[in-house]
Amino acid sequence: MQIHVVQPGQSLYSIAQGYGVTAEQIIRSNELQTPNELVVGQTIVIPITGSYYWVQPGDSLWSIARKFGISAQTLASVNRLSPSTPLQVGFRMYIPPTRRVQGEFNGYIEPRGNTVSKELEESARENAHYLTYLAPFSFQALRDGSLKEPLLNNFPEIARQNQVVLMMVITNQENDQFSDELGRILLNDMNIQNKFLDNIEATAQKYGFKDIHLDFEYLRPADREAYNAFLRKAKSRFSQQGWLLSTALAPKTSSDQKGKWYEGHDYKAHGEIVDFVVIMTYEWGYSGGPAMAVSPIGPVRDVLTYAVSEMPASKIMMGQNLYGYDWTLPFKPGTVAKAVSPQQAIQIARENNVAISYDYKAQAPFFKYTAKDGKQHEVWFEDARSIQAKFNLIKELGLRGMSYWKLGLSFPQNWALLEYNFNVVKRA
Repeated sequence: MQIHVVQPGQSLYSIAQGYGVTAEQIIRSNELQTPNELVVGQTIVIPITGSYYWVQPGDSLWSIARKFGISAQTLASVNRLSPSTPLQVGFRMYIPPTRRVQGEFNGYIEPRGNTVSKELEESARENAHYLTYLAPFSFQALRDGSLKEPLLNNFPEIARQNQVVLMMVITNQENDQFSDELGRILLNDMNIQNKFLDNIEATAQKYGFKDIHLDFEYLRPADREAYNAFLRKAKSRFSQQGWLLSTALAPKTSSDQKGKWYEGHDYKAHGEIVDFVVIMTYEWGYSGGPAMAVSPIGPVRDVLTYAVSEMPASKIMMGQNLYGYDWTLPFKPGTVAKAVSPQQAIQIARENNVAISYDYKAQAPFFKYTAKDGKQHEVWFEDARSIQAKFNLIKELGLRGMSYWKLGLSFPQNWALLEYNFNVVKRA
């Protein structure tokens, strides 16, 4: 699979000819809506076996081989090169496909309002092939230990048809906000806690959930040990049913990190107790903050490097956003950026006739434009380069896989590259 960045003057047909594929193949792989109006800086995936690399100044056979995880001898052989011959800058080198590795993938899906939209259900149906888990968001715990159910529609059936584990996501949310007081009640009042566990078990049996996923956030620091004790109790109980237990964790870089989003989460204890965790490695750039990459690779790496020091890498799923944000400039506290899918971001760039840039430090695409009302905007989103950087990090650290927030946002290159890099584990 080749990742190609559109250059000035290039057309879909010239790109296709350069790689020996048809324009229709590229259109299909990238779900291009306006194939004759490519944006400079836009990435597209080219459905070929292996990929090509153009030699850069300072490259050697060994540095290129290391970059792609193959031996220098193999690279020299497939390109009919002598290992002792200096490389010419600009030489096109063929990179054979690397071995796909096993990976587990989760997709959260969040119906809003009173009905599940056709588009959201179709997104679940189209992408279930790539998933190990499907996670309707969310069952909200109530203060008496009962549960407020989300809209499930046909999600259980979609999971069954695609050998996907249905994940029961349970949150301590009230009025769509995480509540430390609700968390305190559930974790410390044993009568309510037992009723809570009874209700989880009955509901899981009713719908066929096989993984119980606790997304308890904004907990009081004083409830950290109570949360650990609750997880041990839940694990013992759900294991008897043959169910998995998983948790969502805030992105920490140390065990004593301050802040109510962090102090209630004990990485080491979760790694010992639960089957796996989802670490929410996104929202550095968020809707209520200044414009920046949503999941810059440096901070993501820092969090995951700390995580693997506290728990087995095989229990860690990297959280990944399927969205970006469009900020109005200059940023003013109290304003809210608009969420956009990668496809929508490219459309905005096209409509405003601006090129897409790439921040190599953050490993994220971005651009600026002037709207019709004269206001300046800045957009950060995800593309094939940024998601491949995350896939490389998963493989480098030996992680369990990736968890997407959230389905329903169009990003076709993600799914094409997922299939190129991984064999998706099916547990159902």
